[in-house]
Amino acid sequence: EVRLVESGGGLVQAGGSLRLSCVASGFAFDDYAIGWFRQAPGKEREGVSCIGKSDGSTDYSKFVKGRFTVSSDYAKNTVYLQLNSLKPEDTAVYYCAKKIWAECGSGFYTYEYDAWGQGTQVTVSS
Repeated sequence: EVRLVESGGGLVQAGGSLRLSCVASGFAFDDYAIGWFRQAPGKEREGVSCIGKSDGSTDYSKFVKGRFTVSSDYAKNTVYLQLNSLKPEDTAVYYCAKKIWAECGSGFYTYEYDAWGQGTQVTVSS
């Protein structure tokens, strides 16, 4: 069974930092890219970041580039998302997802991901 479990969310003041974790199991971790998405109340789910496995490439949305950093620990089957310089508009439920292939490519399309975690809440106060 494919499972993705996120953790690390919480309440933080603007300008603060959090590190989210996504522990994966039930599939060959080395063979699939992992993406991060977020969804704020009343808004559509949007892509945040991706880390590819074949080339280790990373991708970020324009809204988080320069503030968020994605990384992978292959020994722990875990992908991390470091969130720095947080803003109130970063408030959302953050999800990790397994992509259907190893590369991130360009853009963030939910139909390219076939397994999702339950999400972790990030709340940034002003």
